[in-house]
Amino acid sequence: MTAPRPALILVVEDQANHRKVLKGFLEGRGWRVALAKDAAEALRSLGEEPALILTDLKLPGMDGLGLLREVRKTHPALPVIFMTAFGTIAAAVEAMRHGALDFLTKPIDFAELSRCVEKALAAASAQAGEWVMEPAAGPFPLIGRSPAMQAVYDLIRKAGPSDAAILILGETGTGKELVAAAVHAASARREKPFIKVHCGAIPEDLLEAELFGHEKGAFTGAVREKPGKFELADGGSLFLDEVGDMSQPMQVKLLRVLQSGEFDRVGGTGTLKADVRILSATNVDLQRAVAEKRFREDLYYRLNVVPVAIPPLRDRREDIPELTGFFLERLARKNGRPVPELEPEAVAALQAAAWPGNVRQLENLLERVLVLLEGPRIRKGDLPADIVGSAV
Repeated sequence: MTAPRPALILVVEDQANHRKVLKGFLEGRGWRVALAKDAAEALRSLGEEPALILTDLKLPGMDGLGLLREVRKTHPALPVIFMTAFGTIAAAVEAMRHGALDFLTKPIDFAELSRCVEKALAAASAQAGEWVMEPAAGPFPLIGRSPAMQAVYDLIRKAGPSDAAILILGETGTGKELVAAAVHAASARREKPFIKVHCGAIPEDLLEAELFGHEKGAFTGAVREKPGKFELADGGSLFLDEVGDMSQPMQVKLLRVLQSGEFDRVGGTGTLKADVRILSATNVDLQRAVAEKRFREDLYYRLNVVPVAIPPLRDRREDIPELTGFFLERLARKNGRPVPELEPEAVAALQAAAWPGNVRQLENLLERVLVLLEGPRIRKGDLPADIVGSAV
């Protein structure tokens, strides 16, 4: 079996010597690197499908924030890390409120750069199945007209405008992040930040600093002060993905914030406050985790004010033709291929398959079929045997 290619990092930096140094360091750590000297060149490089963008905030022509806005139009889930010589908290907040994943100040500390890149790539890999899509027709960026999805839309309409905590439940690959984004878009906080944290992708010893921020010197590698996700989400919504993976000590600290709205930076001496709506998601059975004393009961009830259960794909098979059409159009653009026709027998086979990986599995399968397809239409015989044979 061929080993997977290393992740491609797109470095956007107008200084040629800085580009050279960053390229050498990142390639020395085993990553592939593409270079761009400005935003226009970076946007042209998106066709190479980078796994991460590392960009200067100050660029000639369109600046880094403008680049981020353009990237979000076509690659809404692509992680972006900013670099800047203007290392202020205000700049960090502004960048991350526009959707940046992280923020580094120049001169770059390469140990910190390596940690940020590793964390970003790990989070992107863990969330790859949440099928972040462009908005479909309708008020929310979700696809499907089945009764099961209509029930989800109804809960979003009812609970979205409130400030109630939402617990989104569902198997991996069902679209929990999309539902959280739809809840935020339906709320009065829609113009404020929507900040995401994947609790299962961040090492336990770093999660507290990620959520609450840290002061310079708070721990090894904390070379600068840094705001946490609660600070960045002030006035908006904070999405805690895979909250069921959180340790007991972190559950206690999270509970304190939910009760009082107050928290302390790691290594800090002052108490901070944030007005944040909590949206959380998990594929863990939290009721069982509570019964087994692995998850705090008081925290569970604070998170689970309004539960929203996302149906697995096997329970919404009537949505598969619409999902398939959407994915084929998007994947054809991505791969520079014409959009193929789908024969009725192939549609029927897709609808009959088991889909243990849910919509993530459907999208990945369709891309494989599209890339290997010879001819203008997808037949049942073009589908992998394991899918055709998994009919239930």
